[in-house]
Amino acid sequence: MSCEMPSVNSSTKEIKTIFENTKTIAIIGCSPDTTKASNMVANYLKNAGFVIVPVYPKEETILGEKVYRNLSEIPFKIDMVDIFRKPDVIAEVVDEAIMRGDVDTIWTQLGLVNNEAAQKAKDAGLKVVQNHCTKIEHKAIFG
Repeated sequence: MSCEMPSVNSSTKEIKTIFENTKTIAIIGCSPDTTKASNMVANYLKNAGFVIVPVYPKEETILGEKVYRNLSEIPFKIDMVDIFRKPDVIAEVVDEAIMRGDVDTIWTQLGLVNNEAAQKAKDAGLKVVQNHCTKIEHKAIFG
């Protein structure tokens, strides 16, 4: 993981608004393994009413949803990109999200920080949350 501290991040109030305005979440690195954090978080988000879109290099379905190999393959609007990949891959995902033109939020999970990519996303008009778990934050705000 990373020991870099987030210099770009949303406040709790902004995170609440992000969740209220999010319907569809692409889960980058969504594992088919039910013991992995990415799968548990995706399952929680799905059960909380979000449309989840697994992005993973293999598998056809995860949690009953069609799996895509990358963001550019997804043929519909994505509100949030939730990243479970190492910090050195985050910049690539951010570039892909910016190129799509329809992503509202970049979110990196606990322990994942890439301030340069986060600043690039923010400069492109995206909201950014780093080093936070979507499941933990959603549960804390909405119970």
